[in-house]
Amino acid sequence: MTKIKRRDFCKAAPCAVAGSFVFADIGQEEKMAGKITAVIAKVKSQDGTCGLGHRVGDTVRFTEAGVEGKICIHALYSMMPAVFAMLFEARFPWLEDPDTKTHACPDAYNPVVFEITRVRTE
Repeated sequence: MTKIKRRDFCKAAPCAVAGSFVFADIGQEEKMAGKITAVIAKVKSQDGTCGLGHRVGDTVRFTEAGVEGKICIHALYSMMPAVFAMLFEARFPWLEDPDTKTHACPDAYNPVVFEITRVRTE
């Protein structure tokens, strides 16, 4: 049985999923500086009445070791795939900044919009 480190697998998984897709800039891909140490989710906007009381500026920190901060369980469950992907160098080709994306809470009547950002070592 071949063993592979989790971080290496997560870096390779997007290639396996993409299969035969070829991206025009694949040869020009820039290597990001620094190792990812965390992902921060910051509330950018909030309309209506958030059941947990999220307010603009609230932050939550995600690391491989866990979650630091207060976050609604519904928002947490909906954003975890993106947070996990960002912790392990996933690329979202539609983002202008590959280290920052937005994520909306699933409550359409009282939406909270988070900005999810990678934190890298210098």
